[in-house]
Amino acid sequence: MKASWEIIEKNQGVLNVEVNADQVTEALDKAFKKVSQKVNVPGFRKGKVPRGIFEARFGVESLYQDAIDILLPDAYADAIKETGIEPVDRPEIDVEQFGKGQTFVFKAKVLVKPEVKLGEYKGLEVPVAEAEVTDEELNAELERLQQRHAELVVIDEGAVEKGDITIIDFEGSVDGEPFEGGSSERYSLEIGSGSFIPGFEDQLVGMRIGDFKDVEVTFPENYHAEDLKGKAAVFKVKLHEIKRKNLPALDDEFAKDVSEFDTLEEYKQDLAASLKARKEKDAEQARETAVIEKAAAGAEVDIPAVMIETETDYMIRDFENRLKQQGMNLELYYQFSGQDESALREQMKSDAEKRVLNNLVLEAVAKQEGIVVSEDELSEELEKLAKMYNRPAEELRDIFTRNGNLDNLKEELTLRKTIKFLVDNSKAVSPVA
Repeated sequence: MKASWEIIEKNQGVLNVEVNADQVTEALDKAFKKVSQKVNVPGFRKGKVPRGIFEARFGVESLYQDAIDILLPDAYADAIKETGIEPVDRPEIDVEQFGKGQTFVFKAKVLVKPEVKLGEYKGLEVPVAEAEVTDEELNAELERLQQRHAELVVIDEGAVEKGDITIIDFEGSVDGEPFEGGSSERYSLEIGSGSFIPGFEDQLVGMRIGDFKDVEVTFPENYHAEDLKGKAAVFKVKLHEIKRKNLPALDDEFAKDVSEFDTLEEYKQDLAASLKARKEKDAEQARETAVIEKAAAGAEVDIPAVMIETETDYMIRDFENRLKQQGMNLELYYQFSGQDESALREQMKSDAEKRVLNNLVLEAVAKQEGIVVSEDELSEELEKLAKMYNRPAEELRDIFTRNGNLDNLKEELTLRKTIKFLVDNSKAVSPVA
């Protein structure tokens, strides 16, 4: 097989491919075996018709399309490897020659990864946040844990206070007309959670069990449902129950109940250490993000629209998988959010473009600096995954290889090394207050 690559314009070119006649003959043989299983020829069972009789009756040309379908995928893949191009979209194929005893000649119009002109990427100044834990942060975390372990007590008498859990019926209307999703029975709502329209929860404060109240609110201008944006609404509310959090005392008994420590002081020290470790990790991730984005901002690259579309597709699939883990799906999400697929795609488009740009720049830096993943580094990563999934490393290697994902793992490791290279070669500065 012969292959050559010819650039037409910036990210597009033509792959010229010639497959030798022996491979064409082999493909025609395979095509005949496939087609002969389906055709009916008087005097012969399916699959038993002689080749000569088949070609005399139907013509050898009847095998050409099946033979092309057999040859083309491997020929195109081999041509990509031979020329070293990186396609980002399906090719446009133009068959120029195909016939019995002939070479197979075709052209493939291909869109490839764009070239990246790197700007400055070493010595970049990036802000690094302090990882010290303040008393206020430690106390806020203790209060959060206190809230989490609070006991809910049903209040028989008294009025709703901020922080209470209320059980309510509500029925909303705009201009006297009910609207979709505006009513519910025995709905659990925490006052002060901010989960309802602004102003709704505040107006429930002071209500008593069995009370009815008309709650008047205005939908925000940026509300997801187009027909409700900026509209005034009235909700008829009935209060059924009040549940109040009984907060545990922050003492040694609390520490024993929620941790392995005997005293609150020991628990606070451990909690402070955990918060510091979390802040250090967040600061490290923030520094990585900052240095990548700064390197990307200095680069010049013309990104094909199809790469952004492909990344958006990936992000939507990932979003759908996360919804499924929460017992939802995209259709339900669209109903609840008032969005549709086009709106969601548009919302994700900017992040998709940023991801594509960042990855292209990281790949260019890795190439420029000769950053590669060694066999030892790959084995080390497989050992980590083996411990995580409790399976032998060699078994995981076989799985990655069979699924064609070993190269993807190498690419991921290369990106990680490149990010580390950028961080190691950056200058840490204090964040601007």
